[in-house]
Amino acid sequence: MEKVFDDISTREAFGAALVQLAHENKDLMYIAADTLKSVGGKEIHKSYPDRALNVGISEQNMILMAAGMAASGAKVFAATYAAFASMRICEQIRTFVAYPGLDVKIAAGLGGLSGGIEGVTHQGTEDIGMMRVIPGMTVVCAADAASTVKITRAIAEYEGPVYLRLGRDPSPKVFDENYKFELGKANILRPSGRVTLLGYGSCIGRCLLAARLLEESGISCGVIETPSLKPFDKEAVIKAAEKSELLATVEDHNIIGGLGSIVLETLAEAGTGTKCIRMGLKDEFGTSGNCEELLDYYGMSPENICRTIKEQL
Repeated sequence: MEKVFDDISTREAFGAALVQLAHENKDLMYIAADTLKSVGGKEIHKSYPDRALNVGISEQNMILMAAGMAASGAKVFAATYAAFASMRICEQIRTFVAYPGLDVKIAAGLGGLSGGIEGVTHQGTEDIGMMRVIPGMTVVCAADAASTVKITRAIAEYEGPVYLRLGRDPSPKVFDENYKFELGKANILRPSGRVTLLGYGSCIGRCLLAARLLEESGISCGVIETPSLKPFDKEAVIKAAEKSELLATVEDHNIIGGLGSIVLETLAEAGTGTKCIRMGLKDEFGTSGNCEELLDYYGMSPENICRTIKEQL
């Protein structure tokens, strides 16, 4: 099915939103680990070179410097790739940012399979699971350029540590300037039917296309976007479970630890008994390729989502 792509990527949209925020807040700082150009730092460095630092390939030093800046009163955005943010500097984030509750926002580019041709080392397909288990850490993910702008502004207004997952290339366009984002809230894009699909980031557009296919074949299907993965909108999931025979999560992340795990935990604690299936990387590493091709390869094409739902029903 045909997709319309944004003109700019989520990381570029993040950079545009960031420089606007820097105009408004003299205490906003940006720090990158050799990723100033590749994770949204070009414009803020051009406008405020003394507030946009590049420390080179030293992610652990970067996050410690960010912690020091935040402890001194700055609002800091620290930028690197998702695989490095969630693993190489996990200890530093946990102990020196989350534990003291410092106002550091981690801008994580190449999230999920968007690392694409760079392969496993640059694909952040475990990052949601890694970050959401850290106490006090907020975890969010943008789907496209329009949603990135709104999410960036929202997390800038929030006091405390945040992990923001961003992509690499322009994403399929899903939202516009009217997009609504609130921490801890899901967005109901289609009302729940016999089936409800839940997704975020690069997969939400695919959920909408799959829902259309299911509707055409006579199966009513709702779609819920979950841009806020922690805090998470449990109420939206429980309401969907009360109306649907089947829930299905779709994400470019290991099915262990990501949205699928969050939804299953929610359903188990609520005791709904509603069946839920997880689509994503089935406890495996990614391979190299174009991101859109990889999403198809790992079973997240709209057609395969539709086929899988029909098999389950």
